[in-house]
Amino acid sequence: MASDNELTHEFDLHLTEGEVKHPDQTDPFFGHLITAMVTPFTKDDRVDYDAFEALAVKLVDEGNDSLVVSGTTGETSTLEDHEKEGLVRAAKSAVGDRAKVIAGTSTNHTSHDLEMARRAERAGADGQLVVTPYYNKPSQDGVLAHYQAVADAADLPLMIYDIPGRSGIAIETETILRLAEHPHIMSLKDAKNDITATTEVLTKTELEVYSGDDQNVLAWMAMGAVGVVSVTSHVACPHFRRMIDALLNYDLKEARIVHGELGPVIRGMMTRVQGAVSSKLVLDWLGFPINADVRLPLVQANAHEKELVLADLREAGWNL
Repeated sequence: MASDNELTHEFDLHLTEGEVKHPDQTDPFFGHLITAMVTPFTKDDRVDYDAFEALAVKLVDEGNDSLVVSGTTGETSTLEDHEKEGLVRAAKSAVGDRAKVIAGTSTNHTSHDLEMARRAERAGADGQLVVTPYYNKPSQDGVLAHYQAVADAADLPLMIYDIPGRSGIAIETETILRLAEHPHIMSLKDAKNDITATTEVLTKTELEVYSGDDQNVLAWMAMGAVGVVSVTSHVACPHFRRMIDALLNYDLKEARIVHGELGPVIRGMMTRVQGAVSSKLVLDWLGFPINADVRLPLVQANAHEKELVLADLREAGWNL
């Protein structure tokens, strides 16, 4: 029997035979902790690039490896194309080579996605996040063709975003397996909550899988995912960093402790109001200089919703 100093975390050799793969969690292209950034606005509803750059610096200082700009939490559906391109440039200007910048390039119109992919590349993005075309409800052949076309449009690593709760359809596992063969498609943001499907992707592809749900980080990383694309990390980045680092160091006890600490915070940030609304609200409460306004059809939290969020954060021990 190996001594403690000789113990490794290699999988049994017989498990590596056949189609079963085990992803390498040690050095994923986009890192382990990614925040899907909000887009701050001024009081006259313009993008506040100064606040955005300050927030990008804050998040990287606190441990983010990459940042998503103009994603769902960035209110991408209400942003103009030139604003999305400007956000990529602002993020790159703010963080330089300290973190990668992933551009949300998605619409539900494939030719528009192709243009946004090219614009993101010109703006200096390090990758693109592409969601399943929403509202149209294409067939799986249509989903496959859409992703392949967007992946071909720019020389950018592409992260698939599977979120049926917003897009209306799930990406079937067989479709993901076929997409994984594309040289530009290298990662998956998994917000499907299907543990069987996720396991199959992890064991049959080389995709770097990220939890797309903040509450699933511990479970998904225990299965082989590399990290999280988070919303709650706007205000709890050090907690996520602790949990991720504990998991990477096989310290399950520490990871469970942090997971428990994050529970009420995630509840407050993700279930009371939309994530862009809660992130701006709590950042403001914590003293970060940000206007809490959002663009219609989103609105700020009402008094009752604010009390619910506040109660959750106080349950977590936050002094607000």
